[in-house]
Amino acid sequence: MSEFQEFELAPYDEVQCFKGVAFPTDLKYRQLLVTGPPGCGKTRLINKIGGWPEEGYIDLTLKNWWRAQSLTFRPREVHLGFPFVGFSEALTVFDEQWLTAPERLELDYARIHLPPPKTYFFSTDWRARYMFEFQLPPAEEILEWRIHRSCQHSHPVDAGVNLEQVKKQIAVYRQAARYFHQSGILTYVRDAIEGRPKYLRASS
Repeated sequence: MSEFQEFELAPYDEVQCFKGVAFPTDLKYRQLLVTGPPGCGKTRLINKIGGWPEEGYIDLTLKNWWRAQSLTFRPREVHLGFPFVGFSEALTVFDEQWLTAPERLELDYARIHLPPPKTYFFSTDWRARYMFEFQLPPAEEILEWRIHRSCQHSHPVDAGVNLEQVKKQIAVYRQAARYFHQSGILTYVRDAIEGRPKYLRASS
């Protein structure tokens, strides 16, 4: 992804709290969409702040995905379907085709559709309607949680999980967060539920 600027994470100096959880001060409660790899804490966060209990899905290759009915109720967690080079349909990072690929798949950025910027006074500002929180805790923490969760047999995606798989899943979401931010989509990162949210700033 050499064509995109590198970014570092820095904690917000000022935050607001929803039910004991810190968020950026410019976030409105109904803007929030929480995403990230399996086991990163999306459901826990949504439950803690009283968000919409059902998971959503966004296929980033579809035109007008930002108008999807699944995004009507917020805050909520969403899974992202990504375009990868060599695959005609979007894949999540827990789809069998992605998990069993012999090599690390490359994101096809040219096929990602993004909300248009606001052009007219009365037009909908789709880029301001949502703010994406990317949950990206350390891979070791996600692995520990998913191994614990696998004992409950509640999430088939946890079967056979290992550290390398988790690191690859995190890498995809890190790339997506950077691309969203670079493209003007409201984006921030949380690497610990109890910690401060972090914004992406250009590397020096």
